[in-house]
Amino acid sequence: MFDALSGVTVLEYAGFVSGPYCGKLLAEMGATVWKLEEPVRGDPARGYGPFPSNIPHREKSGLFLLLNTNKHSITLDPFSPTGHDLFLRLAAKADLLIEDRRPGEMAEMGLDHQQLKESNPGLVQVSITPYGQDGPKASWKASHVNSFHASGEGYTLPGGMTHALFPDRGPVAGGVHLGEYDAGLMAASAAVAALLAKETWGIGQLVDISKQEAIMGLSRLGMAQAMGQDIIYDRSRSYEYGGIFGCQDGYVILYPREDSQWKALVEIMGQPELAQDPRFQTRPARIQNGEEVNAVLSQWAAGLGKEEIYYLVAPSGCPTAFFSTPEDAHRSPQFEARDFFEDVTHPVAGTIRQPGRPYRFGSGALAGTKPAPTLGQHTRDILCGELGLAPEELSRLGRGGVI
Repeated sequence: MFDALSGVTVLEYAGFVSGPYCGKLLAEMGATVWKLEEPVRGDPARGYGPFPSNIPHREKSGLFLLLNTNKHSITLDPFSPTGHDLFLRLAAKADLLIEDRRPGEMAEMGLDHQQLKESNPGLVQVSITPYGQDGPKASWKASHVNSFHASGEGYTLPGGMTHALFPDRGPVAGGVHLGEYDAGLMAASAAVAALLAKETWGIGQLVDISKQEAIMGLSRLGMAQAMGQDIIYDRSRSYEYGGIFGCQDGYVILYPREDSQWKALVEIMGQPELAQDPRFQTRPARIQNGEEVNAVLSQWAAGLGKEEIYYLVAPSGCPTAFFSTPEDAHRSPQFEARDFFEDVTHPVAGTIRQPGRPYRFGSGALAGTKPAPTLGQHTRDILCGELGLAPEELSRLGRGGVI
């Protein structure tokens, strides 16, 4: 069994998606993650669905259950004097802190990086905010739709066939909190780099993650083309010919860009004569007659199933793909062969099938996934076991709303 971050302790003071996803990735690599949650309410993600039978329950949120596997939950109010002291004591025992407070808020709480370093010089602090720690928008609040569109990425969506069918539809953000996951992934990558630097130099540092920059950073090609070549991608973008076509049970992509790919495709279609047709024989000719090319491909695709088309065309080398539904992806033989999905049993939500780790470390076996914690499940274990509080003191802290 290989846990790359075994021995690393992470204090996660973050909610919803970005910070918890960062913490989840580190936990999957073997780090011990103490998740700090607000007493009573907990992480805001606990209020987001999907829920079984669409009945909200703070222990059954599909979003929370996915993002918080392998973690330990502590309820604590760091705004209270006693909670503030306990937070400092927890941070003193951690190697890394993940927080998503607005810039300046940690300082207002007496918990900024310099104050935290006084008790833990080696602490790595990963701060995730919509626009970063400085600049004219540093103090601005933002939801996913704000940061996604502030990155410029949303201007390209919806595109292709959706734009063709609904040309008057405005820009949309990426679905299922896409930009939030992007920021969490960038934060985890930077966190690992900062931990490596700590091993080398013996000191911690503040890692500043801007969600806007994280999303834009994944659009480097588009930005380079816009700045260097004046090529602007927007919702009207499409293939010169080929692209997305409807079929009997969904949609496929067919893109015979090269002459050899076109020849192979029309052979499969049973229309080899089209390879010699002057309208389609060369790529420039196909671009010039794109509508006619697409009419031929559309008519052929309409009579077949998406997987049938894919398995006919893919071996030829012509670019093709079918659009998988969630059900298609779940029953993928490739996922099944690699045991990607896991059945995770939660004490309240029951057994839920979840995506597993998207990587392997050599031939080492991976540790099994532990379910997301119930709210405050590990408060006693950590405050008593790690900080040495007496069990009777927890009762007093509970009555005072500190935990």
